[in-house]
Amino acid sequence: MTAVQIRPVSAADHAAWLGLWLAYLRFYETELADDVSATTWQRLLDPAQPCHSALAWQGDAAVGMVNFIYHRSNWSIEDACYLQDLFVAPQQRGGGVGRQLIEYVYASATQHGSRKVHWLTHETNSTAIGLYEQVAERGGFIQFRKTF
Repeated sequence: MTAVQIRPVSAADHAAWLGLWLAYLRFYETELADDVSATTWQRLLDPAQPCHSALAWQGDAAVGMVNFIYHRSNWSIEDACYLQDLFVAPQQRGGGVGRQLIEYVYASATQHGSRKVHWLTHETNSTAIGLYEQVAERGGFIQFRKTF
């Protein structure tokens, strides 16, 4: 098996990122307008934005994606890091790619000076929850939201 390499996205990675992004949206049974995905991609490339992304590569194939955002916190002086999107191609699950992507975010957040990385997952995503319980602590909070 070819080793997995994690690296930040570049403009040349758009097709690879988009394929994983769309698969991620399908996994969560949701759709976004094309302009939302296009804007997200532009934000990920813009060094002035707090949004970042990395892809997991196995040879020439992108097999995983992580998108994360630095943001202010009222609970610390340092920025927090929100790991917003994590997706591993189905054929790669269980092989450590998800853990490597999370560890990449941990390293990036540490380099950025963040003291916390946090994320959400759906309560039915038991495979992901099994991994997350190994690499982080469950905070016990319940999410509420109102969409406008």
